[in-house]
Amino acid sequence: MSEIHVVTGAFGYSGKYIAKKLLAAGQTVWTLTNSLQRRNPFGDQVKAYPYHFDEPSKLAEVLAGVKVLYNTYWVRFNHKQQFTHSVAVENTLKLFAAAKEAGVKRLVHVSITNPVENSPLEYFSGKAKLEKALSESGLSYAILRPAVIFGDEDILINNIAWFLRNFPVFGVFGRGNYRLQPIFVEDMAGLAVEQGQKTDNCIINAIGPETFTYRELVRVIGKIIGKPRAIMAMPPSLGYLVGAVIGKLKGDVTITREEIKGLMDDLLYVDAPPAGQTRLTDWVKAHATTVGIHYSSELARRINRTESYERL
Repeated sequence: MSEIHVVTGAFGYSGKYIAKKLLAAGQTVWTLTNSLQRRNPFGDQVKAYPYHFDEPSKLAEVLAGVKVLYNTYWVRFNHKQQFTHSVAVENTLKLFAAAKEAGVKRLVHVSITNPVENSPLEYFSGKAKLEKALSESGLSYAILRPAVIFGDEDILINNIAWFLRNFPVFGVFGRGNYRLQPIFVEDMAGLAVEQGQKTDNCIINAIGPETFTYRELVRVIGKIIGKPRAIMAMPPSLGYLVGAVIGKLKGDVTITREEIKGLMDDLLYVDAPPAGQTRLTDWVKAHATTVGIHYSSELARRINRTESYERL
């Protein structure tokens, strides 16, 4: 008899790949989502329920009898009209409490590399607060700390390629010597499912096998897709301004000041063995004719709750 596994955001990015792997393993999969009207890529294989953040008792009812909860719920940046990190923290705490009340056996939670509670960056401080709350909850847990997740629905790698395809020069913030360790979304999903079967509490740096400086990453992607460009160092303020202009034209937030600072503070790097096996360079080679052909919009995905990610 299969057990019930709940994945947050199975109609989105990383959650979709976790759900796929669980279904392939013969498990019963449900999802919690804010996008009940979005196309369900799994048809009737995955039941969808709203988060019920405003009615925690209903959320606990949905989670009753669930063996493992995989939490990918979060927001990338603050947007005054749509979402904020503080609300995401508040909602996630409600999710943890509901899981505890419902008797969920295991919680696999997606965090970020180098979370610190007193960080001036809300992304990192918020993730640290959630890690602390989960570790003190009494739930059996695994915390996964990815830096950058790449794959077909990725935004960062795709939009780097898009900039390279459409502009003769690529600007990096400062010298561009800060590092990233991208992990393939399928490797990340496999790690989540693997940890869902365990019982020991753990924190895993979910990083890939390659480490790049940001400048190296841009150079490598440009070379592979046949669009090598001059790479220009620029003040972070100017880089932000350029990104803001492009974002305005695309109706998106291309980059935030906080994201620039997180990059430049080397917060997407850890000194740890890789948890994934797929090399970003191999993946880009396999997708060299398609990656970056279209711009990927974070806001379009957040605002449009009906279209699938692939069409936004």
